[in-house]
Amino acid sequence: MAEWLVEHGIGETRAALVDYGAIVEARIERHGALARYGAVLPARLRSRAGRAGRAEAELEDGSLVLVSPAPVSEGATLLVEIIREAIPERGNPKLPLARPVEGPARPAPDLEGRTVPAHGPDLLEEAGWSELLDQAETGLVPFPGGLLRIELTSAMTVIDVDGELPAAELAKRGAAAAGEAIRRFGITGSIGIDLPTLPDKTARQAAAEALDAVLPQPFERTAVNGFGFLQLVRRRVRPSLLELIQSDPTTAEALALLRRLEREPLPGRDKVTAPPAVARLLAERRDWLEELARRRGRPIGIVPA
Repeated sequence: MAEWLVEHGIGETRAALVDYGAIVEARIERHGALARYGAVLPARLRSRAGRAGRAEAELEDGSLVLVSPAPVSEGATLLVEIIREAIPERGNPKLPLARPVEGPARPAPDLEGRTVPAHGPDLLEEAGWSELLDQAETGLVPFPGGLLRIELTSAMTVIDVDGELPAAELAKRGAAAAGEAIRRFGITGSIGIDLPTLPDKTARQAAAEALDAVLPQPFERTAVNGFGFLQLVRRRVRPSLLELIQSDPTTAEALALLRRLEREPLPGRDKVTAPPAVARLLAERRDWLEELARRRGRPIGIVPA
């Protein structure tokens, strides 16, 4: 039976839907951001709507959101509901999107599931958590008979299916693997799947049905064309794990290190080494190190390798 497991870590909360011992969906929520999907927050309008019909507003923590439809008067205070979180696109980060609503204000819903304590069986790791993070960082996802190469572009997330199987079989397996990866990494927005060239209509339909069988609705998709390309669209409300991790790999590596150190058998080590960028970041985040010391019952030094 599928079950959501939630781990309240240092700097982030992690959640995974585990079914038959494997992660089928995963979420990471970084701590500290107000503008999370579903939150209703007070804001002050800073500018009128631009060409896209969106105005800029400032939240209480100083962060900015785009509001549509926009109130007419600059400086007005209002309540806004976050309908899409910030997207950390490389070279062109996108601000959160919001809409004006009536009160009351409320925080975003918390991740729900069975809480996994830090001192006990590592159920997330047993289900493949580290492998999930590695795949999100590299965009390389193996499947029986082939490999997915997932690339983030400004226009869409593109999934290339590669392998040595006959084209029809590779397309069917690759489409299923792509659907599973889309769900597992929380990939949304516009998505392109590049399958092998399939002149045969029956083979193209079989590949599309393999995708439909593993990816829950709602989504919209095209048929597989003769060149093996299929496009689908899923509603976008937060960044995918690939966007979250690839946009800031140093933070991702630092938080993964804190997770491992928190789970070490006590009393644990007095000092560990880390890549220089990770060590510098952790030296700046004294709050993370203090929380790690509190959870371990003793401080630990993290020095550049």
